[in-house]
Amino acid sequence: MPGSGETPRFTMVVPCFNEVGAIRATVDGLRRALAEAGPYQLLVVDDGSDDGTSEELELLAAEPATQQLEVVAHETNRGYGAAVKTGIRRAAAEVVVITDADGTYPAEAIPALVDAMEQADMAVGARTGDRVSYPVLRRVPKLFLRSYVSWLVGRRIPDMNSGLRAFRRSLAVPYLRLLPDGFSLTTTLTVALMRAGNEVRFLPVDYAPRVGRSKIRPVRDTLGFVQLILRTGMYFAPLRVLLPLVVLLSLIFIGSLGYDVFVLRDLTDKTVLLLLFAMNTALFALLADMLDKRGHG
Repeated sequence: MPGSGETPRFTMVVPCFNEVGAIRATVDGLRRALAEAGPYQLLVVDDGSDDGTSEELELLAAEPATQQLEVVAHETNRGYGAAVKTGIRRAAAEVVVITDADGTYPAEAIPALVDAMEQADMAVGARTGDRVSYPVLRRVPKLFLRSYVSWLVGRRIPDMNSGLRAFRRSLAVPYLRLLPDGFSLTTTLTVALMRAGNEVRFLPVDYAPRVGRSKIRPVRDTLGFVQLILRTGMYFAPLRVLLPLVVLLSLIFIGSLGYDVFVLRDLTDKTVLLLLFAMNTALFALLADMLDKRGHG
């Protein structure tokens, strides 16, 4: 941790909500893993915990070994993304590192992520290591969504929403108003930086079973995640999002035109409407893409 007046090499942000059973082990693990990583700022954002986590953090902050621990508290639970954004705003260093408070991500992988930032704009701890414990129920939708996001950014993404990553604060701040307050913040940040042409690297890490009960609601969060991906895609890559719809409408138009010409021997209103829909969607996609390039160019 940085001493008085010492500039931290990076800021370690830990969003935390109701993790009384894991937060002490998480802070101790970070302190041990980062002992030789150079000066750093350790910032825990307590997102309105009501299970004793706040009291445990007060005890930790008062102990000599962790007396430089900084705790920022939300009065009410505002969401994982809101906690991360608070950490970004309060970060004293240009490089920000985030990890979860539930003991799932290995603290030992953080120095490698920080070192990777010498050549990158964001370094992501991809959960593709030798020891990864991940519920099968969450693997299936994420496989589809990961493929879609990879197509959206034009590059294969091994892990789109890992909660262990390092990134440059100056690149994240302009997107804070767009980043959601929920768990999808990490995915949105991935899409935003990769579509902007920033250098993003993925380093394989292990992923352990979490301590305590998961805050994720599979059905509701997945549906919200799909909605967010579509909205994010429209903002950062509208042409890629709308192109499949244009192709589909064009194929339906061609099929309808063939039926009209060879079977009905007439041009129906349905075929004309399909042509108009396809053309209007294509023009809208091109216009949105032009505005996107002007806004992010």
